[in-house]
Amino acid sequence: MDELEPITPDEAVQLYLNHRQREVSEATLRSHKSRLSHFIRWCNDEKDIKNLNDLTGRTLHEYRLWRRNFNGGIKPVTEKTQMDTLRVFIRFLETIDAVSPDLSDKVLSPDLESKENVRDVMLDESHADAVLGHLSKFEYASRPHIVLTLQWHTMMRRGAVRAPDLRDYHADDQCLEIRHRPETGTPIKNQEDGERMIALSSQICTLLDDWIDGPRPDVTDEHGRNPLITTTHGRVHVTTVTSIVYSWSRPCRIGALCPLNRDVDECEAACYEGASKCPESVSSHAVRRGSITNHLASDIPVEVVSARANVGRDVLEKHYDRRSEKSKMEQRRKFLRNL
Repeated sequence: MDELEPITPDEAVQLYLNHRQREVSEATLRSHKSRLSHFIRWCNDEKDIKNLNDLTGRTLHEYRLWRRNFNGGIKPVTEKTQMDTLRVFIRFLETIDAVSPDLSDKVLSPDLESKENVRDVMLDESHADAVLGHLSKFEYASRPHIVLTLQWHTMMRRGAVRAPDLRDYHADDQCLEIRHRPETGTPIKNQEDGERMIALSSQICTLLDDWIDGPRPDVTDEHGRNPLITTTHGRVHVTTVTSIVYSWSRPCRIGALCPLNRDVDECEAACYEGASKCPESVSSHAVRRGSITNHLASDIPVEVVSARANVGRDVLEKHYDRRSEKSKMEQRRKFLRNL
């Protein structure tokens, strides 16, 4: 312990975040900061720990129990992500002589059943067709039309949707380049490994052309770049992409009847700001999950979907492929009929 250098919880977390800044995406960094904020609060408010040199396996276990039961309790999958991040953080502290060697080995994390770490929420094909059909008829080539079309047809993450510039769209070759440019505000998941060229259909190219020639605000972002998807203030923000998906995936937004029989005039979710509260709306990630599932259900090879969506096959099959076992069997049957 005499060889350790004193450090406060706040200082330690900031050092860790600075260390990881060039290694992970901005979104991952924000997630780690959010998870470790609970640890900081516990150290400062619950245990009055001013120096992380004092951490032991027992105190880390006490934190795990506190976090598990905090505010009514958290799900096992949330507990696992919290503790896994804490282990990485403690491992970093070992390298800077802030905690006892091998303390990270004492950070316990729950083992999950295979299905406990999988979410099933997704935008299904019929819902997607209804939303895109409405936008095509009443909001053609609008920002929501562009965002939702790209997400559904290309399986891109929301960070990739906002990343391209005008120069990255190649109308003649009917494709869109996705590039990792963190120094000018558009990092993408998997960084350079996430860079790729995405083929577009002639219909999507026509839609993009009409957006560029029509309602697209002709502005630059704070880095002097010319974003493909803009607002009057510059490049579309990732939270705007999220809000668009929540807003337009509500049944009432496209004129459909509310499955919950709510009065639109009284429903708190029947406005742009409250759209995420609608039980029928879905997140941007659910659009990606639904799109991947739909591509696979359309007999597109897993390898093609994996490359286009920029997701490993193992992750794809565990977290994105929501086809039933029976539907998989029927698809295989098509290829086996003549054997």
